[in-house]
Amino acid sequence: MIDAAPIRAWDNRCMVDVVGEKRRAAEAAASLVEAGMSVGLGTGSTVAELLVVLAARRLEIRCVATSFETEAAATALGLAVAPFGAIERLDLAIDGADQVAPDGWLVKGGGAAHTREKVVAAAADRFVVVVDSTKPVPALRPPVPLELLEFGHASTLRRLEAIGPVRRRAVGPSPDGGVICDYLGPVDDAVGLAAALGAVPGVVEHGLFPPALVSDVVVGTGDDVEWRAVSTR
Repeated sequence: MIDAAPIRAWDNRCMVDVVGEKRRAAEAAASLVEAGMSVGLGTGSTVAELLVVLAARRLEIRCVATSFETEAAATALGLAVAPFGAIERLDLAIDGADQVAPDGWLVKGGGAAHTREKVVAAAADRFVVVVDSTKPVPALRPPVPLELLEFGHASTLRRLEAIGPVRRRAVGPSPDGGVICDYLGPVDDAVGLAAALGAVPGVVEHGLFPPALVSDVVVGTGDDVEWRAVSTR
């Protein structure tokens, strides 16, 4: 479950105040939200920070959550969460990422909700990604999350092995009951890999998000934030 408590944590690899950077990035992205907007809410620890900031602003907004954890946390904070089936488009979606490449490609899905996250991002007029300074990378690397249809998933895994090694993750199902796995092979060609993974019958969705889907990336950097424009959607 998402923990929205303001706990200070340090990344021992480089002594980065990860939670502080996530909070500052979330605060910057939250400033884009205006009264009357429909807002897509991602999943994960950075979104947990975002929820606290949004709730404190007490705006009249309508939210769509990408996971049961986000929905529960948002509702507990007093944010109005609506079923996505009742909303055709979103003004804004805000979510975190596991990796951000220099060209704007993302890897997402550490929270096992990347299918819903991609649907929500595609439905938004503007998709803003919020991360701490450990998430931008020189080049994408494995793992790349996958959601598989539960029906026939052993056969799907066998077909995926023709692309590269894939391992079933030791987590529960996705919000829609899918099997969560991780592709562990090379990620040198994101375009080609995305096409190859998406073409395998039984793959519901992969965690590669193309730059065309991303409007902005907001990176918490120490005591500041850095805005990176990616595309004009």
